[in-house]
Amino acid sequence: MKRTYTAKPEDIKRKWYIVDAKGQILGRLAAKIAAILRGKHKPIFTPHLDTGDGVIVINARQIKVTGRKLKQKVYRRYSGYPGGLREIKLEALLAKKPATVIHLAVQRMLPIGPLGRDLIKKLRVYADDKHELTGVKPIVLEVKS
Repeated sequence: MKRTYTAKPEDIKRKWYIVDAKGQILGRLAAKIAAILRGKHKPIFTPHLDTGDGVIVINARQIKVTGRKLKQKVYRRYSGYPGGLREIKLEALLAKKPATVIHLAVQRMLPIGPLGRDLIKKLRVYADDKHELTGVKPIVLEVKS
């Protein structure tokens, strides 16, 4: 009888990837990044463990969206107080905080709970092409959209 494989901490080897978001479609890029953070591209993938790699995203300011999302998509947050609902359109959020757009898209594709909170810590998003993580020697990852 075969047993289900479970990755052990010594089996997990972490790498860092760098992704250029210039001209990429937001949802497709976020899905690819979420799969890498989760570790689904590895043969040792275990659903309840963090087997994934780290991802650095550059040029978040130059991301694309399809359709009329730029004008119509709304991000909402609620403080918990009466009248505490805050809304901002995608176009305004891209102008103000472009890294937040990709961060939220990826975070919402990850599991909810302690595992998801650990996974999102391995994501770094930068609005321009400069980043300070040169010490990890990231591997360039080509994402086709």
